[in-house]
Amino acid sequence: MRSDAILLLVRGNRGRYNRVPMNSNSPIRIICFGDSLTAGFQSPTRDNPRGQSTPYGDWVQQRIGQAGQVRVSGICGELTAEMLMRFQQDVLAHKPHYVVILGGTNDLGWNGPPAEIMRNLVKMYEQTLATGGVPVPVTVPSLRVEDACTSREGQEWVAGHLARRVELNTLIGAYAGTKTLQVIDLFAATAESGTNLLAREYSNDGLHLSTAGYRLFADLVYRQVLQPVLSPQLS
Repeated sequence: MRSDAILLLVRGNRGRYNRVPMNSNSPIRIICFGDSLTAGFQSPTRDNPRGQSTPYGDWVQQRIGQAGQVRVSGICGELTAEMLMRFQQDVLAHKPHYVVILGGTNDLGWNGPPAEIMRNLVKMYEQTLATGGVPVPVTVPSLRVEDACTSREGQEWVAGHLARRVELNTLIGAYAGTKTLQVIDLFAATAESGTNLLAREYSNDGLHLSTAGYRLFADLVYRQVLQPVLSPQLS
């Protein structure tokens, strides 16, 4: 399925998401939940040989200030099945109003079937809804492997991984459509026009995001999900 199918599903949801009744006297509670892309992992570089951690949730917190409390819960290398195992303790126990959920990158890296990954994500979405919170599904960003594109075998490998990402992201968009949830389309926001590869400006290793990428992620969450809810408090 083509990647523009994701955009059609996401655009169909824009502005139509569930809202939690807010008490102006208590801050909104947001949990950013996922793997290394939530933890803000950045690979080591020549300028920064130790690498760094720049969670997008930190920038979300800066944007909303005292109007909300942002908790970041991301574990590098985690699969969606592992995310699901800790979901009750690390997410639901804190009674969040909104849970931004990004998972599946590592499953896809191990050639996990998109339908199986989606089953785990749906369980987290549904558990959030059942406890009165609002899940915010996030599409899995693309990837970029420069050396792979120099051979036919490499090109086929990249094409296969892109296809599985598109399949999973389309499932995410379709589910969100049935629940009128807002989707954060991180794939489309960080993909290179024409190739659908992860844009160089948003990643320094072809898999994780750069500082610019994580800042963009935070901006999407703020503008598409939180600003419409918090605008009276932030004005």
